[in-house]
Amino acid sequence: MGFHDFAGSTAVHLCGGVAALVGAKILGPRIGKYGKDGKPRAILGHNLALGALGVFILWFCWFGFNGASTVSMTGDSTIFAAGSIFFNTNLAAAAAALCTMIFTWLRYGKPDVAMSLNGALAGLVAITAGCDLVSPVGAAIIGICAGIVLPLSVELFDKVFKIDDPVGAISIHGVCGAMGTLMVGLLATDGGLFYGGGASFLGIQCVGVVAEVVWVAVIMTIVFQIVKHTIGLRVSPAEELEGLDIHEHGLPSAYPDFVMATTMTKVEDGMEEMPAPAPNGAHIDVAVPVQVVSEPSRVAASDVKLTKVTIICNQARFEDLQVAMNAIGVSGMTVTQVLGCGIQKGRTEYYRGVALSMNLLPKIQVDVVVCKVPVSEVVETARKTLYTGNIGDGKIFVYDVENVIKIRTGEQGMEAMQGIE
Repeated sequence: MGFHDFAGSTAVHLCGGVAALVGAKILGPRIGKYGKDGKPRAILGHNLALGALGVFILWFCWFGFNGASTVSMTGDSTIFAAGSIFFNTNLAAAAAALCTMIFTWLRYGKPDVAMSLNGALAGLVAITAGCDLVSPVGAAIIGICAGIVLPLSVELFDKVFKIDDPVGAISIHGVCGAMGTLMVGLLATDGGLFYGGGASFLGIQCVGVVAEVVWVAVIMTIVFQIVKHTIGLRVSPAEELEGLDIHEHGLPSAYPDFVMATTMTKVEDGMEEMPAPAPNGAHIDVAVPVQVVSEPSRVAASDVKLTKVTIICNQARFEDLQVAMNAIGVSGMTVTQVLGCGIQKGRTEYYRGVALSMNLLPKIQVDVVVCKVPVSEVVETARKTLYTGNIGDGKIFVYDVENVIKIRTGEQGMEAMQGIE
């Protein structure tokens, strides 16, 4: 019939997109993806850097995917065609990525990095069908259209159709694959509608897309239903929540910076379960010679008020806080990297077009126990140092401390604080 799909926008990508649509629909959404009101909840990706690396690996390999589909580099005409294909492929991807970034920036208030990366893939998918027939201008137009269609399609499937597609495979490969195939009928320099070729070529492209959608939808519905009713298509709720690493591979977690795993030492029968000793550790009585202080000279733990001040602040302000605390005589502190969120009105964040109901942000938690430096001075110094006037400057919590015991010497109260504050 003359259907044109040079490197597989339909044969490869639309096929995968429709298969993903059928599979995601039969499988159902992840636990917690949709609330009782039916609204989608954002489930953040694990590692954006690895996601970006994957996109750029794909982008690089697409030159072979499209350019090498010439199946030959013999002769000037073939080499010229391959060069044009390489150029169109890269141009469409770049245009789509930039367009998605700008579109999400305008729509959500900030550029969506994950969606912009997906935009590059959408441009690559869309140009694959006609990379040999369109001009560079046509390639740019296809990329721009893909960059706009992608985020709208992701929102459509997520919010309207309630189909949970974590990486946007349906939109990238299915929707943009079909769109790119149809746009060949419009922008092909030889026979395209916009180049005076009439509507017949566009009609043939439509027939090809519809045939592919029907064929894959029917076949994959049968396949997924067979799997679902035989060996099963979905893991148990417990396995889904705990992760397949532990159940399939016996690993506490393959994501040590995502899920904090706790390892316990193995103990023999009859022994008290306890953590393994630290390397080069020594018994508490002989580790360091300790001068015993007579009991009357000790200051009772209750004689001096001890106060714990916990400061939650942005990571970028920690160095300034440390200098300020040292200047007023507070030299001892415990610092922890934490994740937290608060009620930050007016700062709605979006992930893949879905508002984050609870956005966990990296923070620094600084714990200080003071007895000689006035608590009011510590609090006021922290406020002046951390204040920027923006939402998310942090919070300060003040607690009464009943007692402090220095492990090495056994000193209590104020004496235990000497050399720390």
